[in-house]
Amino acid sequence: MKPSIKPLDGCLIVSIEQALAAPLCTAKLIEAGARVIKVERASGDFSRGYDTAAKGESSYFTWTNQGKQSIILDFKAPADKQFLENMISKADIFIQNLAPGAMARAGFSSKSLRNKYPKLITCDISGYGEHDTLAEMKAYDFLVQAECGLVGISGGVNEIGRIGVSICDIGAGMTAHAAILEAILLREKTSLGSSLKISLFDVAADWMAVPLIHNDYGKAAPVRQGLKHPTIAPYGAYKTLDNIDVIISIQNEREWHRFCKNVLKDDTIAKNILFKNNNARVKNYQLLDEHLNRIIHTLSSDEFQKRLTQSSIAFGRINSVEDLSHHIALRRKQVANSNGDLLEIPASPIRWVGRNPEATMAAPKLGEHSKQLRKEFEILGAIYD
Repeated sequence: MKPSIKPLDGCLIVSIEQALAAPLCTAKLIEAGARVIKVERASGDFSRGYDTAAKGESSYFTWTNQGKQSIILDFKAPADKQFLENMISKADIFIQNLAPGAMARAGFSSKSLRNKYPKLITCDISGYGEHDTLAEMKAYDFLVQAECGLVGISGGVNEIGRIGVSICDIGAGMTAHAAILEAILLREKTSLGSSLKISLFDVAADWMAVPLIHNDYGKAAPVRQGLKHPTIAPYGAYKTLDNIDVIISIQNEREWHRFCKNVLKDDTIAKNILFKNNNARVKNYQLLDEHLNRIIHTLSSDEFQKRLTQSSIAFGRINSVEDLSHHIALRRKQVANSNGDLLEIPASPIRWVGRNPEATMAAPKLGEHSKQLRKEFEILGAIYD
């Protein structure tokens, strides 16, 4: 593959998107070479106003809208409705994450579009799907975290807590991205498009499979553990002599015996019948922690991590965001907000070996490409401002 060629070069995507899930999906498609036309209302994608952290502009918007073309449309108005129809007729993919039914009421349901344009791939992203009793329910990320039970098993033992990033939005965007790529592959085989529907709740429920299985078929769903794993032990944070929390992870019995012998320097713990396997250690985790803390509390964090490293035992530090900013593993790329101010944000997690470095892209100003796009997709006889 030539480094300059991308998988989705020549692919046109029209997206009526806002906030995070759909914009993140299309941002990843842009990285693969697609062209994305972002349709916005006159007031703009409301994530433009979330914060001013990105040198005066929204961190959310700057992150997920690099390289897109922005056009302002009121597709309830006849002229703009016809213009949107004309763009979609030339598109490979149509994505939207408005409220359930909004696009259908405007005359752009996935079913009608697929009937008109059989090769078109449509992707509808919603909060809870299209169930009648949930159609009117607002579905922002934190709300879905709460509804799906994720918040209920997150946080400390005595304090419930939200996941620290918009994980349901992010998960829905990434799931939509994967589904669209599958639909593109299917179209290569069948010459037909597909209708895809993704909901934040479905994605989060899928991730909740293990707790749900424990609830439905085991003894009970896991309870909040704080910095401990609910079903693997030892797997959690332990405080060292210098008051540093280090998370260790033991995944099998070989590691458990090696940990006791080489890190704790105490074989008797591994031989204790109460800790003979993972199930026993989880059952007796309080007693287990007493044994481990008795030794770990006497070690400095440097000594503890040295022993873990030498014994090939997995561990991690509880870093701050400031620590992340200086982490040796953090890769960055240069982007620009819609005013052209440069920022360095995390690089794409997908690395194409041998490809030339990406050129700097920018988030679009509201309606920045309206004039250019209206000229490109104008309909004979229609007049636009």
